[in-house]
Amino acid sequence: MIIAVDGPAASGKGTIARALAAHYRLPHLDTGLLYRAVAYTVLDLELNPEIEADCVAACDFDEALLGNPALRGDAIGKAASVCSAHPLVRAALLRRQRRFAQQTGGAVLDGRDIGSVIAPDADVKLFVKATPQIRARRRHAELRATGSTISLDRVLADIRARDARDSQRSTAPLVMAPDAALLDTSFLSIDAAIQRAVELVEARMAAKAHTP
Repeated sequence: MIIAVDGPAASGKGTIARALAAHYRLPHLDTGLLYRAVAYTVLDLELNPEIEADCVAACDFDEALLGNPALRGDAIGKAASVCSAHPLVRAALLRRQRRFAQQTGGAVLDGRDIGSVIAPDADVKLFVKATPQIRARRRHAELRATGSTISLDRVLADIRARDARDSQRSTAPLVMAPDAALLDTSFLSIDAAIQRAVELVEARMAAKAHTP
C-alpha cells in the first residue's frame, strides 16, 4: 500500500505520515528532507540557492546526510523552499522518491507533490491543511522551544512566502490531487488528526476493495 500525504509547511503532514507509517508498519520518507539536504549542501559549499545549476550540483548528496538534525533548521528550510522551485532539482530527485514509493510492500511519503507527481497511482492520497495563522503559531512554538527569538509576525510572513513559492512554481506545484481526501487540522489535536487520518485511509481502502 502506497500512502501519499501532501500539504503546506506546518500543516501536520509529517506527524501524520509518520504515525500512519507506524500504524501500518510501512517505511516512511519525508521528501522535504531531500530538498533540505540539497539546501544544506548548497549553503555548506557557499553556493547560491537562487541559482539552479548550484542546486543541481548539490543533488548528489550522501544518503547519510538525511539523518543530520541540522536539516531541520529554519534557515535550511527557507533555502530548501528556494531550491525546490528549480525544475532541474525536482527532476534530479524524482527517481529517488519514486524508487522509495515503489518498494515491495509499499510506503508512506509526505511532501508537496506526492499524490500529483511522485506517486500519482498511490492507493491513498491525503491532503493535509491548516490556516496560515495556525501553522505560523505551530512553527513559532517549535522555534521558540529551540531558543529562537523570531517574532510570530515574521514566521507568518515566512509561511505565506513559502506557500506562494510552493503553489506558484512552474514544476510540480503544491496542489491537492483530484482524488485526495482533505484533512484540515486547524482545530484538531495531534491525536485527533492522526485518528482522522487513519479513518480516511481505512475508508479509501474499503472503497477500493469494493470497486469492481
